[in-house]
Amino acid sequence: MDHSSPHSGSGATSAHDATRRALLNAAADVFAEVGFRQATVRDICSRAGANVAAVNYHFGDKESLYGEVLAEQNRIALELHPVPTPKSGTPPELRLEEFIRSFLQRVLSEELSARHGRMMAREMVEPTRALDRLVAESIRPTSTALFEILRDLVGPRASNDSLRLLGMSVVGQILFYCHCQPVLQRLFPDTPFNSGQLEQLTRHITDFSLAGVRGLKAEKADESRTPRPKRFPRRQPTRSRR
Repeated sequence: MDHSSPHSGSGATSAHDATRRALLNAAADVFAEVGFRQATVRDICSRAGANVAAVNYHFGDKESLYGEVLAEQNRIALELHPVPTPKSGTPPELRLEEFIRSFLQRVLSEELSARHGRMMAREMVEPTRALDRLVAESIRPTSTALFEILRDLVGPRASNDSLRLLGMSVVGQILFYCHCQPVLQRLFPDTPFNSGQLEQLTRHITDFSLAGVRGLKAEKADESRTPRPKRFPRRQPTRSRR
């Protein structure tokens, strides 16, 4: 005879979910503080108030747990500051500005810096296999959105190599204000480069990037107007007569 109550299943599920959530929260703090390699399952379980075997039960191993935490923190960042989906007919210049603003919001957010920002900074220096998943699920689609904006700005004649270089230049400017904060604080102690300067930084990076785009377009236009010089066969050196 089954003596279990009708609510026993839901109670077990609730406890299962609560433990899993506690592990994810504790792991996010530990990974952000010491990184994947230095983090220990024992420390994570202790902070979560869970049995030391809980990580293996819920996630398989520490590496799988790390991948889940990194993916979740990235989802949270994108939910707070999503990549804009502009209305039809929005000029590419405005689309670029909106893209840059949302990216800056994610990297400068005080709310996200403790976990997402620190984990991403560590992942860039000491990448793990979790980065492959992050690139596939988030970074590549975001890059594709930026390249589409840049292609509309430069024109159909732009090569993929040119678009990639332009895109990396835009992203590099944004990430500078995240990863170089310790240097900026020492160089310019009276000018905090944080979310309070969001609009100023957005405008500067947009203007700088658009100037680069205009320069590339002008270069392409000059190449199309200026005929290439004809190449003549090399003359063979004449032997001196004695």
